Formats: sequence, structure tokens, C-alpha cells
Amino acid sequence: MDKKTFFDNLCVPEGVVDAVIDTDTYNEIDDQFALAYLINSDDKINLKAIYAAPFHNERSASPADGMRKSYEEIMRVLERMGREEYKAVVFRGAERYMENENTPVESEAMNDLVRRAREYSPEKPLYVIAIAAITNVASAIVAAPDIAENIVVVWLGGHDIHNNMECDEFNMNHDIAAARVVFECASPLVQLPCRGVVSAFAISEAELHTWFEGKNKICDFLVDNALSAQKAAMGKPWSRVIWDVTAVAWLLNDGDAFMESKIMPCRIPEYDLKYREVPETKDIRYVNYIKRDPLLRDLVKKLTK
Repeated sequence: MDKKTFFDNLCVPEGVVDAVIDTDTYNEIDDQFALAYLINSDDKINLKAIYAAPFHNERSASPADGMRKSYEEIMRVLERMGREEYKAVVFRGAERYMENENTPVESEAMNDLVRRAREYSPEKPLYVIAIAAITNVASAIVAAPDIAENIVVVWLGGHDIHNNMECDEFNMNHDIAAARVVFECASPLVQLPCRGVVSAFAISEAELHTWFEGKNKICDFLVDNALSAQKAAMGKPWSRVIWDVTAVAWLLNDGDAFMESKIMPCRIPEYDLKYREVPETKDIRYVNYIKRDPLLRDLVKKLTK
């Protein structure tokens, strides 16, 4: 890829683009918002496939269990949106995280991304919206290095580099080998850091009731999900991050409507969960500020239409 094309691919794309999304949908309440927002942004984004990603925490018995639960949650979102035609392009992802940087974890998602990315080019890339541990994406790149320049990876992962250069964040710390693959490969990369940047995108109980409750089936599903997750805080003021929405919003960010970003040298995540500055590394697009209210307005508009 020539230098101009590389930097063009680090800019918000013009016109309608093709994209896939890699999501641990059952892990939290925000992936569901992000997936619904993506599907209802079809004036700008042509969604080609949905990949279920692994996760492991108190909501899953193992990464494999997390992936399977995410697959089922994707289906529930599609049903409530009345968009069941997308079920044919939902693929199960890896059942474990990458153990090293040279061995891919094969899955339906990995194989689909390899096949699909080969239909694109640096001049017309496939956008990969990743809002989970990134094994599915990294596995595809390791298995088929020729696809790296045909995709643009938009990943919500890691923390703000100004936070003591730490990258001990859920999507990254479970999957550091895969993260290193994505940061070091030839793919243009847009990073949306969590704490200190996209953590600004949160929603309150009052906003859920005012703007989403009773609007349609998917909105009621999202509200019920969020309220259930916040049971312990009922009767007190609270807000909850729905930061995964911001990764989708990057592709809709014409004129910096929803966020600000900058081009900067890539910092490589290390196994000690610190970023490392590397001479002569690739540049990335680094999102450093979220315009919370304009983005929330667009989310409300898209989900309640």
C-alpha cells in the first residue's frame, strides 16, 4: 500500500462503505446498542457480517461460553429489530484467545473474514469494527497476511496512553497476543481508548426512560437490559457507559461531528500491559475526545426511527 492510500484509510470514509462487526454481545449492555446503531445506519454503512467474539468474566464460564452466549444475543437483537435477514451472516468466533502471535485460532468468523477481505483492496477496503477481545480479527490476519492491507481495523481497546501508558483494559488484557498482531500488522488502525476517552459516552436512567422506553421493541430490550444490569443502584443517581457505540460512530464521523482524533505513532501493547514506543512503527488514528451529546442525539434518532 502506498503512503497516500494508507493515510486516506485513516480518515473517516466518504460515501457508503462495507463493514463487518466483531462483538462480545452478551458481555455488557453496550454491544447491543452498538449493533442496533450500526444496522440502523445503513445510509452510510453496508453491514456484511457479524462475528461473535469470546469473552470470560462473571457472565460466562469460559471464553467459549462467552462466544456462544454472544452469538445467541446477536440473534435476539436481530429478532427484536425485525432484521432476521442478517442471521445468515452471523458467524461463531474463536472459543479461546490467541496464545501467541503466530498461531491463529480457527473459527467460522476467522474464515469468513479471510474470504471476505480478499474481495477488497487498499483502494476500497473493508472496515472491521471490533468491540471485543480481538482474536477473531488477529487470527484472520495471521492466517492470511495478504488481507491486512485490504481492511481498516476500528478497535475499541486499551486505555488512554496518557494514563501512565497502561493498557490493562478488558478487551486488551485478555487478548494481548492478538492485540499485538493488530497493532504491528500492515492494516490501518483506528484506536478508541476506553478509560479517559470513550468512557465519556455514558447514559443515565432518566435518559433511558425519556428517550428510549416505549419507542419500539429494540429500544425496550435495550432499556430492560440496562436497568437489569443496574439493579443494585436503583433509587440512586447512576449512569452506565455504552462506549462500544463510539466505534460504529467513527465511520459516521463526518466533519468530526461525534469525536476528535489525531494521527500519531503506534504504541505497541506489551505483555506487562504497558504501551511501548517503537521507532519507525506505523502511524495510527487515535481518538482522543468524544462529543457526547451530539452522538447521543444521533443514537436516539437512529434507534427510535
